[in-house]
Amino acid sequence: MPEITLHVNGGEHRLDVPDRMLLTDVLRGRLGLTGTHVGCEHGVCGACTILLDGRPVRACLTLAVQADGHRIRTIEAVAPSEDALHPVQQAMRDCHGLQCGFCTPGIVMSLVALHEKGEPPGADEIGEALSGHLCRCTGYRNITAAAHRALGRADADADAAAADAAAAAADAAAAADAAADAADRDAHEGAGR
Repeated sequence: MPEITLHVNGGEHRLDVPDRMLLTDVLRGRLGLTGTHVGCEHGVCGACTILLDGRPVRACLTLAVQADGHRIRTIEAVAPSEDALHPVQQAMRDCHGLQCGFCTPGIVMSLVALHEKGEPPGADEIGEALSGHLCRCTGYRNITAAAHRALGRADADADAAAADAAAAAADAAAAADAAADAADRDAHEGAGR
């Protein structure tokens, strides 16, 4: 078994690990950092997202040996202190961007990476960051609002309102189509009598 050195949340850990051991297993099982969640184990859901040298990566797709010598940051090291939240965490709280919380650590890690770039990202960049995360509870509106708030997007409310208006328009169009189809059916059935 190779010995690796992981720099996790400011600490150094020397570990003997099997070649094929996943980073999620090391973080959760060996280091006790259970904030990194394991969801799909295929890199699809984003629950296991951590920062590797400041970049968001899926820990369930990363072998522990691949992280040898690199800096790893997990959700446990995001808040600046026990009494304060990171701006991304605060925005998630303020905007009710979580429900069950299972997906939240991964989402926060991706948004922290954007936040630490130092310049407000565009709406497309925020959307891209969130697109790699699955949430089965919230419908993303509050998560998106929290992301925009945390990342300094002044037009967050306008973006959310535009998304709501687009969804309402799509719903209205679908309802109108359904009504037209029903009227056509009724007309054809009536003509056949």
